[in-house]
Amino acid sequence: MPFDFRRFDIYRKVPKDLTQPTYTGAIISICCCLFITFLFLSELTGFIASEIVNELYVDDPDKDSGGKIDVNLNISLPNLNCDLVGLDIQDEMGRHEVGHIDNSMKIPLNNGNGCRFEGRFTINKVPGNFHISTHSATAQPENPDMSHFIHKLSFGDALQVENIHGAFNALGGADKLSSNALASHDYILKIVPTVYEDMNSKQRFSYQYTVANKEYVAYSHTGRIIPAIWFRYDLSPITVKYTERRQPMYRFITTVCAIIGGTFTVAGILDSCIFTASEAWKKIQLGKIH
Repeated sequence: MPFDFRRFDIYRKVPKDLTQPTYTGAIISICCCLFITFLFLSELTGFIASEIVNELYVDDPDKDSGGKIDVNLNISLPNLNCDLVGLDIQDEMGRHEVGHIDNSMKIPLNNGNGCRFEGRFTINKVPGNFHISTHSATAQPENPDMSHFIHKLSFGDALQVENIHGAFNALGGADKLSSNALASHDYILKIVPTVYEDMNSKQRFSYQYTVANKEYVAYSHTGRIIPAIWFRYDLSPITVKYTERRQPMYRFITTVCAIIGGTFTVAGILDSCIFTASEAWKKIQLGKIH
């Protein structure tokens, strides 16, 4: 007797004339197909879309930066002339720079009575501060007005990712225009290194930060009021990493198989129970079951 390869068929076919269609089975089958279609489309949408996974660890992520952090500052002082506005930088490594002018721009406001300062500079990865003041001016004004509006203060690369809602520009929109004109302002920043890695394994290095602020009147040793806008910063040792990922194909296939198989199995059990109950009811009505 020749070997019959069909013996390996575990999906044996039942002749069509031995099966019995029912209205209930048809309704359950249609609902089953609609339910499978809905779950499949939902899973497909999740598979196509990417997800953002975050993790925390202790490390310096951007080791190629040379121990530097890029800073972007954009601030308006509507009552202080541009000739008086200057940027000073200090830190614990001994850096003390008065009147930093590299990569900076001053835009006159209010017919020259005010100034908008835009600057891009670097700071060392150690605690320190940078501040807007009149310290670099040739002649100090009598009553400098430090009321201001901060348009932007950010560190590192700009991240434009919809699924990430971090404090990358926490001071953006800070309005101190109605504050005491002679008051100094202290913004105390806690900077958190942040890494974003896209699906192509390309990394971008940015920094989030939290902020607390206070306002006070400061006097010099001569008794004069010399206000300034201070940004005092410190770095957190904790790094936040966001990784963009997409669901792997094998997980998508496994889920689809589970949806189809599970739905058909449950629908089959439901149809069998309904059919058995209806057959039993018919027998009761005919008096075959007492």
